[in-house]
Amino acid sequence: MFVPLAISAATPADLPALAGLVNNAYRGEASLRGWTSEAHLLDGPRTDEADLHQLAAVPGATFLLACTEAGELVGSVYTKPQAPDLYVGMLSVDPTRQAAGIGRQLLAATEAQARQTGFSSVLISVISVRAELIAWYERLGFQRTGEVLPFPVHASPSIPKQPLELLLLRKMV
Repeated sequence: MFVPLAISAATPADLPALAGLVNNAYRGEASLRGWTSEAHLLDGPRTDEADLHQLAAVPGATFLLACTEAGELVGSVYTKPQAPDLYVGMLSVDPTRQAAGIGRQLLAATEAQARQTGFSSVLISVISVRAELIAWYERLGFQRTGEVLPFPVHASPSIPKQPLELLLLRKMV
């Protein structure tokens, strides 16, 4: 079921709620209600407020928030310039609202942002063993770049349960 959303840039006051949304989307009991959970791959939180403040401080970076007409935060995505691409990360949707088009709307907003800021492509990194998530991105037009990166163990509060690596996928916009 498609839900029309208001998509806007986050402010520092939004970051506590954003941390909760991101962690619920990826880790812990709440994440198990959705299909994007990483709880079987990683322990610990996905992020915290300090991490979000640091990410938001990157020049040109922003968190886009998706809110319902009632103002309820249901999704978010992080973007930052990473020439030649607009990097997209931390795409998060409330696990109880997944499969309603929220992630697609957020990605459409990032593609529009990329075009408006002079980028011709968006780039995302996905844990390589997340076959269903990679397939979802590929259905949306992302293509594997062939680049593989090590999972950033020291730059994250996450604790891998197995060796992990990241695949890079790009979409021309």
